[in-house]
Amino acid sequence: MEEKNEQLTTMRHSMAHIMAAAIKELWPNTKFGVGPAVKNGFYYDVDLGDNKISENDFKKIEDKMHSIIAEKLTFERIDLDINEAIKWADDNNQIYKADLLNDLKKYGTTNINDLKNKRYGESVSDVTFYKIGNFTDLCKGPHISNTGDAGFFKLIDISGVYWRGKEGNNQLQRLLGVAFLDKESLDKFIESRELAKERDHRKIGKELDLFTFSPLVGPGLPLFTPRGTILREKLGAFSQQLQEAAGYQRVSIPHMTKIDLYKKSGHYDKYPERFEVTSVESEDKFMLKPMNCPHHAQIYASRPRSYKDLPVRYMENTIVYRDEKAGELHGLSRVRGATQDDAHVFCRADQIEQEFTSIMNMIRVMYKQFGLSWRARLSFRDSTDKYLGDGELWDYSQGIIKNVAEKMKLDYFIAEGEAAFYGPKIDIMATDALGREWQLATEQLDFVQPERFDLKYTDANGEEQRPVMIHKALLGSLERFMSVYIEHTAGWFPMWMAPEQVRILTINDQVSDYVDLVKDKLSKILFMKPVKYNELRFNCDDRNESLGRKIKDANAWKVPLQLIIGPKDKDKGVVSVRGKNINEVVDLDKLEEFILNVNL
Repeated sequence: MEEKNEQLTTMRHSMAHIMAAAIKELWPNTKFGVGPAVKNGFYYDVDLGDNKISENDFKKIEDKMHSIIAEKLTFERIDLDINEAIKWADDNNQIYKADLLNDLKKYGTTNINDLKNKRYGESVSDVTFYKIGNFTDLCKGPHISNTGDAGFFKLIDISGVYWRGKEGNNQLQRLLGVAFLDKESLDKFIESRELAKERDHRKIGKELDLFTFSPLVGPGLPLFTPRGTILREKLGAFSQQLQEAAGYQRVSIPHMTKIDLYKKSGHYDKYPERFEVTSVESEDKFMLKPMNCPHHAQIYASRPRSYKDLPVRYMENTIVYRDEKAGELHGLSRVRGATQDDAHVFCRADQIEQEFTSIMNMIRVMYKQFGLSWRARLSFRDSTDKYLGDGELWDYSQGIIKNVAEKMKLDYFIAEGEAAFYGPKIDIMATDALGREWQLATEQLDFVQPERFDLKYTDANGEEQRPVMIHKALLGSLERFMSVYIEHTAGWFPMWMAPEQVRILTINDQVSDYVDLVKDKLSKILFMKPVKYNELRFNCDDRNESLGRKIKDANAWKVPLQLIIGPKDKDKGVVSVRGKNINEVVDLDKLEEFILNVNL
């Protein structure tokens, strides 16, 4: 499998060069950014000056790519001194390649985060280029032997991006394609993509009136309608109910803080995507909180703690703010204001396994309720220096996490390099109805923040000890979870979550008195599972429209249950119930029992 993946990556990388060569033939003055292989395909960032690529251009680009593939052009490697390479870029007006080459020469890296944080490498003295036909490109390779070995591809998207992801830089166009080794895999992907378009949470969110965005509010800051707010609140309530049963207590913190807090925690330098706030009253510098753990640590530190008090468990549904790149914002799945069902545990070292096991049990209950299959990613550190804390503590904590996964017989895999900077974690990778995998819940071990904030407890001998901190979120981000779950269900939410659970559809106006009886029944129905004290949400469609139209509209709004009431139903004291895979007649006095037990 790894060999096939490596073969796919090499082919997709080569396909990016083939696409760039085609663009160069069609628009000779194109300036090229970067063009890597990505999941399922490849892209290239290009600057065509006043020209703009549209979907109408895809066919002619694809035709040119097919002709380059048919020529079976060899990928020829060229080694150049860094100064020669810079001269090549300058002579050919390839300003973006020159930018990269100058960084390689001066800093030894082109990684934008490394440059921001001044993590420099050794100056690069030699670089490689690859040439196919008349097209030459800066690239370290590897590539397929010739263009004839390219697989099957299709161009699927064009979007705008800032050079190196920085607003204020030139804006380029990103042309995205998909590529596979065989036509069957390509066709299967395209079919799946069309299904995904129909389930796109942005499309369904608009159709079901769940959320909106406003240019006056700003990108990446969703506004939830009454219907969408019901969805959010039910998700949040379910999460908090599970946690309360496991001994978690609610806390509440402000949305901004002095920058000093995050400098002490270590987050300030690790998260450059921050919103800083200026005060007109004070010299103190503030920022909107990008995470909640330092605040919760301050609550723990607010009074002395004994070993008998531990574990201390805090939970809170609250928003964090991160200045995500504009080009990476995407509906609810990538936002600048994300609501986390966040929680933090402060415990003794001997309690870590018990707490991790408790969290995993909550995750099992939650994701079974949502009908989502999942596996666990054990996110461990790699050999780089981007992590804080003692190496032996990392080995110890990673051993605990693996032991929990083994004891609970989790379906898991280890991903080195995916750990948080302060500790290893278990990430929950959920699979949706289209077979796509998403990272949602997480539980993370942290020995660093207790040290930085000098958190303490007194042990049985009266001596001060350092607690361990565990970070946890069952849903992750509510916005991201909603984006995944909307697409997973295609908007047909389970009964307990649906913004509108029941809609009464009248056949004519002769049944208004009977409808009042039905409404009275519905108003007294109270759900207790999985969210307690969940009053039934229902509406009545008594418009002067045909029943067929009313049914069509109820289906369009994806209302789980439709209660059809006509003169015959009134005479018999029954209600005709429709829903997904439901078509029954229910006695009025048994309606409450039916609704409470319906499997939707």
